[in-house]
Amino acid sequence: MFTGLVEAVGEVLSVHSYEDGGAKISLRAFPMTIGESLAINGVCLTVQACEGETLSFEAVPETLRRTSLGDLQPGDLVNLERPLNPTSRLGGHFVQGHVDTTAHLVSLREQGNGRVLWFQLDDPAYMRYIVPKGSIAVDGISLTVVDVENDRFSVWIIPHTWQVTNLHRRQVGQRVNIETDILARYVERLLQSRND
Repeated sequence: MFTGLVEAVGEVLSVHSYEDGGAKISLRAFPMTIGESLAINGVCLTVQACEGETLSFEAVPETLRRTSLGDLQPGDLVNLERPLNPTSRLGGHFVQGHVDTTAHLVSLREQGNGRVLWFQLDDPAYMRYIVPKGSIAVDGISLTVVDVENDRFSVWIIPHTWQVTNLHRRQVGQRVNIETDILARYVERLLQSRND
C-alpha cells in the first residue's frame, strides 16, 4: 500500500525486452533490499537485484500491456515511492500500485502559480470511478481531480509537485499510468452484490 506522495525521482538506466514478452528494467534510485516492493510511476514491482543505487526489476507481459512501463527508455525519469509502514502518516490517499488503465496527456497550460493538465483515458470505462474533487493517482502521484468530461479529466499541479516529480518532463501526447480511487471500486462492487 502506498500514499501517492512521491519519495524520489529515479532515472531509467536500461530496459531489456525478452523475446517471448516481459522486460527487465534497471534504474538509478536509492539502496534497497532484494524482495522489497517499490512503486515505479505508480506500478508496484519487486526488487530483483541491487548494487548500491542501481535496482533491477522484472515486468511481466501483463504489466507491460496494462501500464506505460513498456514505453520507458534509458534516461527517462520515474516517480518512486516505497510502501507504507504501519506507523506512517497518510498524506495522500490509499494507492495500491495496481494500475487500472493508461491515459494520454492532451493539454498542459500554466495558470498563475500552477499548471492545469488534462488527461484522456485510453479505456473510458474507468471514467465512472473519477469524480470532481476525488482522488486519483497519475504515474503514482496522489492528485485531486478538478473537472471531469466524457473520457477525460483535469488536475491542477502546484509548483512543489511539478518540481519533485517527473511531471516537469511530461509532454502532450505521452502516456501515463492511472489508478482510480479504490473506495469507488469497492462501493460499486458492494452495490452490485446488494442488487444481485
